[in-house]
Amino acid sequence: MIATTQKEIEILREGGRILARILSVVAEAAKPGVETRELDALAAREIKKAGAKSSFKGYHVAGRKFPAVLCVSVNDEAVHGLPSKRVLKNGDLVGLDFGIWYKGLCTDAALTVGVGLLDEKAKQLNNVTRESLERAITVCKPGAHIGDIGHAVQSFAEARGFGVIRELVGHGVGLAVHEDPQIPNWGNIGTGEKLVEGMVIAIEPMLTEGSPKVYVAPDGWAWKTKDGSRASHFEHTLIITKTGAEVLTRP
Repeated sequence: MIATTQKEIEILREGGRILARILSVVAEAAKPGVETRELDALAAREIKKAGAKSSFKGYHVAGRKFPAVLCVSVNDEAVHGLPSKRVLKNGDLVGLDFGIWYKGLCTDAALTVGVGLLDEKAKQLNNVTRESLERAITVCKPGAHIGDIGHAVQSFAEARGFGVIRELVGHGVGLAVHEDPQIPNWGNIGTGEKLVEGMVIAIEPMLTEGSPKVYVAPDGWAWKTKDGSRASHFEHTLIITKTGAEVLTRP
């Protein structure tokens, strides 16, 4: 969407703050011995308490509805993992992704956390994914191109030996869960659509520690790495301002 009124911007800010707070609460609860469905239940309770509504539960994809409010993706699940009776264990890398409707507008965010103690490779993967998102945000301003965002992620990640998933992209957001434009995590500077003031977008680097190739799991939802390597995913919703970008989902 293009936010054109101060009221729209304030609603997005408020929704983004709510989303960021809930995501922090859920991330803190991701500990050894916890079932992933417990994290989904926690997110659902917090969304209801905040007076918001899940934008993921019931979301239609190819005639199917997503059954949960939270995507919980563990280790080789890059994104869209289904909450279940799976028990988290020490050393797991867990992606947490969800969105909310608040006063008619939608925000979306994700982060990946370590359960207990992570090995050094997992720490590096997570740190690089998080930093690639921050670098992408810094290039956002009116007149910048979608390709500038992708180049910022790709150049940083690949220089450090990590794979950039090609099948999945960031997107516009606000009036719908997914809107145009698509925002790939790869690209060339000066290519693609130009950013304009008021544009609301979700940037979400998805990196792997091995091959970037992924496939859809038998459950029809989770995207998993073909080589079984671990993945990391970070996402923020932001709005393009006169001089740069304001992150709406920062804690």
